[in-house]
Amino acid sequence: MFDIGFSEIALVALVALIVLGPERLPRVARTAGALLRRARTSWQGVRDEIERELAAEDLKKSMQDLKRQVDVRGDLREMARGVESAAHEPVATTPPETTPPDPPRP
Repeated sequence: MFDIGFSEIALVALVALIVLGPERLPRVARTAGALLRRARTSWQGVRDEIERELAAEDLKKSMQDLKRQVDVRGDLREMARGVESAAHEPVATTPPETTPPDPPRP
């Protein structure tokens, strides 16, 4: 998360030992560790919540897309049924025109 190397941590520990002294340093280190742990768990909780919301959003979007596809397929099926029923209905046709026979030639 942070770009802190071992030498930087050692320097901070040395300064803390000099400033706080050997009697108070363990208690301060435990308190700092507990605070850091709480901050990490809180941050992880926030991250998990955001990921759950994004996943729920994606799920809602995919459900809406699927619903649109189903609606389109349903419309296509209705159109196909209409075409099939129209194909089975008798069609009124006019009889073909007949031409009168040619008159005999002399």
